[in-house]
Amino acid sequence: MRPRSAVLWIAFLAVHVLVAWQGWVYPSQPMGDVVLVYEPWSTSAVSGGAIVGITEAWVYPQPALLPMLLVKLLAWPLVGLVGVSGAYLIGWAVLVTAADAVAFGVLVGRRGTASRRSAGWFWTAALLLLGPIAMYRIDAVTVPLAVIGGLWLIRRPLVAAALLTIAAWIKIWPGALVLAAIVAARGRVRMLIAAAATCAVIVLALFLLGADGHLLGFLTEQTGRGLQIEAVAATPFLWLAQFGAASIGYSFDILTFQIQAAGADVLAGLMTPVMVLAVAAVLVLGIVKVMRGASFLRLFPPLALALVVTLIVTNKVGSPQFQTWLIAPMILWIIFDRTRAGVPAGVVLVLCALTCLIYPLTYDALLRAELVPVLLLTARNLLLVVLLVIGVRALARVPAARPARRT
Repeated sequence: MRPRSAVLWIAFLAVHVLVAWQGWVYPSQPMGDVVLVYEPWSTSAVSGGAIVGITEAWVYPQPALLPMLLVKLLAWPLVGLVGVSGAYLIGWAVLVTAADAVAFGVLVGRRGTASRRSAGWFWTAALLLLGPIAMYRIDAVTVPLAVIGGLWLIRRPLVAAALLTIAAWIKIWPGALVLAAIVAARGRVRMLIAAAATCAVIVLALFLLGADGHLLGFLTEQTGRGLQIEAVAATPFLWLAQFGAASIGYSFDILTFQIQAAGADVLAGLMTPVMVLAVAAVLVLGIVKVMRGASFLRLFPPLALALVVTLIVTNKVGSPQFQTWLIAPMILWIIFDRTRAGVPAGVVLVLCALTCLIYPLTYDALLRAELVPVLLLTARNLLLVVLLVIGVRALARVPAARPARRT
């Protein structure tokens, strides 16, 4: 291993150790979902109780339970030493670190190119700036899968499509990379078949397990959600809260803090159709570029990033871990087209830093709608909109091999 690669590996693993430790000492319990939600779900499944997604509806696709169960297995030898909760948290950090290390190995390889090393340093910096939320959520499991799948799109497109589809069955967002690849790649039909076949296998397995009654529960469970306080669309209501015209309440059904104000529920109901239309618009722009002969290496990165950012900006949920979604498409942009990746990469890193300042560092104050965290969240959400504009602008500027026909 070259010295530069060795330094990169040391930094990457050291950041994981640091971020894992931060989860134990930062305020607002950034590991809460892991120990308060994932561990009880997995315990119930292995002890003969309810199995989320199978015997009852669940907010996540059913395969998301698999890493939670795997952590239960990893944690078992440590229970006697640190207790059930401590063992599960350590097991979760080990699982995420191991998965990231595998993906990092695929990324930088033994003799990583300059672009791959740059992508590796970007990933390391993003984890450091984003903090414990980058590790202690189910989204963290999908990031390495998305990175590997994206890296294999050119040489192993069928495997890549299958892997990205599996990731989307853990948390939906990698489906954006699947869509971008199917639009931008020449072997789109074969990739579409691979993705469909993967879905068919997963659905068949779920039917055999008895999940037919809750197969799409992860979609229907989201329909009743209100407007989460960190969502981009919630930003004006946080400013109204400064004057007593809005307030923040807790939903015990979804376990999130939501906006309580006139018009908030109506806006929350509109966000899903807005998201569908926005995603469709970005896809149409990508398809137009394909019809004009745009190359995969130029088209895929901005298309993938624009789709992922669209899912965040138009989402009525604004969970801080959504920022982890930006890591994989940005890594792929750096590798495929490094000369144009600098500005969006810088924006993503600033977004990571702002998100950590909001959650967990000033989250308690945000729940009281205090000025400083509201300013931080406003800046973060405005920057997400800026990143979307950057992605769409880069997509619109992708050169075409064939000029548009004039009528």
